[in-house]
Amino acid sequence: QPVESGGGLVQPGGSLRLSCITSPLTLDRYAIGWFRQVPGKEREGLLCINNDDRIKYYKDSVKGRFTVSRDTAKDTVYLQMNSLLPEDTAVYYCIRKEYCSGYVFEIVGSWGQGTQVTVSS
Repeated sequence: QPVESGGGLVQPGGSLRLSCITSPLTLDRYAIGWFRQVPGKEREGLLCINNDDRIKYYKDSVKGRFTVSRDTAKDTVYLQMNSLLPEDTAVYYCIRKEYCSGYVFEIVGSWGQGTQVTVSS
């Protein structure tokens, strides 16, 4: 399963880059989706990157602020988050998907521990 890291405390307007460490086979075969969840609320899809580097956004409010990229040499997918807002505070998850298109929650495997992002002054 992919493993998330890089979360932390950041001030509003700041930036943070999360990492999703996978395996070579995963990046060759699967898309990687990024999701987040606030306690007491449903998990929501943010964006996804296919194995050909095409990106699909699931949530309009992160367009222009969040982007995703892959480094196949490091078997890692990055979520770059800029202009962070307090409402971006959540646990962030990455997970495999067959494709970025289709049902957002059509995932492969199970959810990991996630990484906590807190946006606060």
